[in-house]
Amino acid sequence: MLAAILLYVSRVSVYVNAPSSNHQDSGLRMASLFRSYQALITRRPWTVQIITAGSLVGLGDVASQQLIERKGLNHNVQRTIKMMGIGFCFVGPVIGSWYKVLDKLVLGTSKTAAMKKMLVDQLCFAPCFLGSFLLLSGALNGLSNEQNLQKFRRDYPDALIANYYLWPPVQIANFYFIPLHHRLAVVQVVAVIWNSYLTWKANKL
Repeated sequence: MLAAILLYVSRVSVYVNAPSSNHQDSGLRMASLFRSYQALITRRPWTVQIITAGSLVGLGDVASQQLIERKGLNHNVQRTIKMMGIGFCFVGPVIGSWYKVLDKLVLGTSKTAAMKKMLVDQLCFAPCFLGSFLLLSGALNGLSNEQNLQKFRRDYPDALIANYYLWPPVQIANFYFIPLHHRLAVVQVVAVIWNSYLTWKANKL
């Protein structure tokens, strides 16, 4: 499985770095990459979604350190590895499982169903998930219980408000247009920007 994913990543790299002779070639490459991803996620949907989530949370931390915090060569690799671990072990499994539960709670694919899913997601799941993410990050950063709670009280309201600026329209589109097994990947791609903010907030000691 890992070999297949690495092969897919290598194909992406080749596509990104190779000069394209015309739009037709570009379209063929994109179609080939999409088919490869489709084949992987069809065979191993759970594994691919978790690997995607962990990788993109790590990418968000890299963006946070380089673009927001301007660390340059002083990049904290250990922090990025920790954030990837949270992505692999917490973000991917929890969000992936939640989308399955949500599809059973709210049936249908209509616009009304998508709106209901977004409301349940943002009013019930998002506040709990965000709080858990911040507390888990604080614990992994070695904060004591008291320090972690103080940091949580400081950061949680701002993070929740920022969440509501970004995610409701994204989730309506996600629930209406995107098949279940692609939703975690779509969310995590959009969340590269969100993860940059969130990892900055989580690691702002």
